[in-house]
Amino acid sequence: MSNITVLPTTFDGEITLPPSKSDVHRAIICACLAKGKSVVAPVDFSRDILATIDCMRNLGAEILTFQENKLYINGSNIFSPKSAELDCDESGSTLRFLIPIAGVGGMTATFSGKGRLPMRPIGIYLDVLPEKGVCCETFGGLPLQISGKLKGGIFKVRGDISSQFITGLLLALPLAKEDSEIILTTPLQSESYIDMTLNTLSKFGIKVDVTENGYFIKGNQQYRPCHYTCESDWSQAGFFFSAGALGGNVTVRGLSLNSIQGDRAGLDIFRKFGAEIIADEEKITVKATKNSLHGIEINAENIPDLVPILAVTGAFAKGTTRIYHAERLRIKESDRLKAISDNLSRIGCDVKETTDGLILHGIETAQGGLAEGYNDHRIVMSMSIAVARCHNPITITDRHSIDKSYPKFFNDYQRINGKIELNW
Repeated sequence: MSNITVLPTTFDGEITLPPSKSDVHRAIICACLAKGKSVVAPVDFSRDILATIDCMRNLGAEILTFQENKLYINGSNIFSPKSAELDCDESGSTLRFLIPIAGVGGMTATFSGKGRLPMRPIGIYLDVLPEKGVCCETFGGLPLQISGKLKGGIFKVRGDISSQFITGLLLALPLAKEDSEIILTTPLQSESYIDMTLNTLSKFGIKVDVTENGYFIKGNQQYRPCHYTCESDWSQAGFFFSAGALGGNVTVRGLSLNSIQGDRAGLDIFRKFGAEIIADEEKITVKATKNSLHGIEINAENIPDLVPILAVTGAFAKGTTRIYHAERLRIKESDRLKAISDNLSRIGCDVKETTDGLILHGIETAQGGLAEGYNDHRIVMSMSIAVARCHNPITITDRHSIDKSYPKFFNDYQRINGKIELNW
């Protein structure tokens, strides 16, 4: 992939954020499971979202694009094919959401993927689905072939696994003939992502009861079509909050202060760093002087996607920043703890990688240099913000990896005075 060079700058300007990728995934899937016509908008056509669209089409849904960012979806023929090839590209959400969905539809489906996705864990499903009627054939990862029909019942799963597994079951089990119960055998992590799932399900007419140890799902429910409006993305907001906090003045529009997205917690984290934040329902402005940031302690258990950009911010905050409970980042698109630690060290920052996180001793400015993108969208975007505190440019490899989640990132980057040079 080609490189991009970002030049030292003071970020200043205003952008409107794209819709939440997590919200869009859930809305598209629910609309496809509804017997009738739904509208989902706005939609940003990142590679992950395109993977979900293609897979749902292969499961029988009709999905049409109108007005650049609006989807018309008809799920009347969902599960009509007898078999399907489901290429999930690099999208963990697509894969983990759709395995039980294809199962409850009685499909013979083959799942494949690219990048690190074939190596990412799916073992929870290999443990619980076969005893509920779904045969799983795999050598441990992808490709995975499933056949049979998912039955309801009791599903015992760990709460400290990826919430994507629990979401997949919550999306599928309302369509099972039998009632089901998901029992969490350990405390739940990333609870906000489950809350997003429950919220989307309710808008499509699905009822799930929260129990003391998990969730009760009545069987034989029906998804109802609806017009669904997707929220703006709090996880992508972190890059622009950091751009303001590192000495700039950046305004972000489109975010709801009442959102249930877990990464909304990032706003308070930047406030704790010492950034000045002015927020209302229309816009959020983040700014700070170079010497105003100070190190903090960050429990990343429920905000894993924010860790790379929080690490960049902590690298230039006076004192020590410690990020912990972030061990799950080692099985993302890259080992993100290793990747961001490596890159911050490359440009001259003081960072130590721990088993479950990072320790950063803040410096005022860094040198810049060459950063490895690790084919990871969040690493590329994070390092592009670090240049705000560098004497020299940063050249970042794998710039096209941003297409996975935020294809127009560098367009918005330039709107806030970001300066780039493309290296073909």
